[in-house]
Order: sequence, then C-alpha cells, then structure tokens
Amino acid sequence: MTPEEHKLRQEMVETCRAMDARGINQGTAGNLSLRYGAGFLITPSSMPYDIMQAEDIVEMGWDGTYVGRRPSSEWRFHRDILKTRTDMNVVLHCHSLYATSVACHHRTIPAFHYMVGVMGGTTLRCARYATYGTQGLSDAAIEALEGRKACLLGQHGQIALGKTLDAALWMAIEVETLARMYQQALVLGEPPVLPDDEMERVIAQMTRMSYGLGPEEEGTNDVARKRD
Repeated sequence: MTPEEHKLRQEMVETCRAMDARGINQGTAGNLSLRYGAGFLITPSSMPYDIMQAEDIVEMGWDGTYVGRRPSSEWRFHRDILKTRTDMNVVLHCHSLYATSVACHHRTIPAFHYMVGVMGGTTLRCARYATYGTQGLSDAAIEALEGRKACLLGQHGQIALGKTLDAALWMAIEVETLARMYQQALVLGEPPVLPDDEMERVIAQMTRMSYGLGPEEEGTNDVARKRD
C-alpha cells in the first residue's frame, strides 16, 4: 500500500466516524466508497467505525472482485453509481433518522425550501423499494439519482454523492436537515412549493457561487466586494 492510498483510506475512516459523530449513522449501518485507481475503495461489511482502521478498507474492481476483507453488502450500488456518475468520486450511504423516516413513506421531498436545489434539481427523489444488497436496489438508486447529488431509498435510508469525501458528508448532513425541516413543516400541513422558474434561478446562483461545494473562488460573489 502506497502512502497516498493509506492516506485516502484513513480519510475514509475519519469520514465514517464523522458520520456517527454528526448523528447521521449508528452501529454498523451505512457504508462509504471512493473512486481510486482501476476501481474503488469501500468500507468492509459489519465493522463498527470506531474500531475500523485504514487497513480494513476494501479494494474492489469494477468486475466485483475484491482484495482484503469482505466488502459492504451494498457494494453493487456503490460500484454502479461510480461507474454511471463519472462526475462524482464518493458515494455515502446512511440510515439517518429523519431522511429514513420520510423514505419509509416513499415521499419525494419537493422544493418546500430553496436548499433542495443543492441536490441538483427541484426535488429530492425517493427511490422505489428493493431488497438491500441487490441489483434491483442499485438500479432503483441510479434512477433516482439521475441529475441529482442525493436521493432517499424507499424504506431504507439515503445516498449522498460528492467529488470529495467532505462534499459527500456535507450533502448527507444537508439531506438529513432538509428531511427534518420537511417533517416539521408538515405538522402545519403541506407546505407551499417554490415554482420551477424560481428554483432554476436558485440552482443557477448555487452553481455560480459553488454553494455547498467548497470555498468560493475570488470574484464569484457578485453582490459583495472586497475592500482595496
């Protein structure tokens, strides 16, 4: 294992522990993958994050073969999403409480709040239910993720994508936050939904300002100006 690979594996372990620390995962639930070399790295099956080490991360090929420990039971959708979504490098899956609660009702979250736009469209879709670990679940996830950076999984949990580990973790936390806000809003009844033309403006603004993707480049904010 090269120093570079060990560093990436350690960053994956730290991201997994951050999932627990931020309250979006628990126990041995959830899994994480990262595009690397001629395939990808993925968390092992049934191992608590607090005892996981860099050496426990599993190396997998696109053909489903692996080196080391047994990979997560959800390796199929990690592989298929990474193969399909060449614009993304990380797949994060967790069973966060509020996102999973909404997913148990097979609800797609509409644009009740402008931050839905960070997922890449006017909705946070919920994928149809399929048995965990199956090709059916992989197919359902890819369908729900078309044009999106996150989705809910019917009666299961959520998936968040990112170019980096930090970006995927941020997205998963945002999914959970929006799911919680949506449930709270539903207490007062179905919330109004922002129209598509407004969401188009929101998404364009987010793209221009790299909203949620990392620090803004100098000069991207067209409202405030840095003093000389």
